[in-house]
Amino acid sequence: MSNPAPTITRTHRKEREGTVISSKMAKTVIVQVESRFQHAKFKKIVTSFKKFYVHDEKGEAKVGDRVRIEETRPISKLKRWRLAQVVERAANPAPATA
Repeated sequence: MSNPAPTITRTHRKEREGTVISSKMAKTVIVQVESRFQHAKFKKIVTSFKKFYVHDEKGEAKVGDRVRIEETRPISKLKRWRLAQVVERAANPAPATA
């Protein structure tokens, strides 16, 4: 009578959706995420942007693409996110520079 393999359940990971603004590094893209919120005092809608360094193993994301990223273990000094999915391709992708 052998014990069944224990099922591993991952905890819920944070997800963000943003736009790729740079893909010049190897296996890394920079994604800009926009968040809109109401200012506490003045009640005006404020837009803030944050850049995330994202691990892109296959190099599938290009500049201008809309992507979904998810939190992961630290991969390098700045990378704590990985590419989950390319949601929408850029209409006219920027030409790759050597």
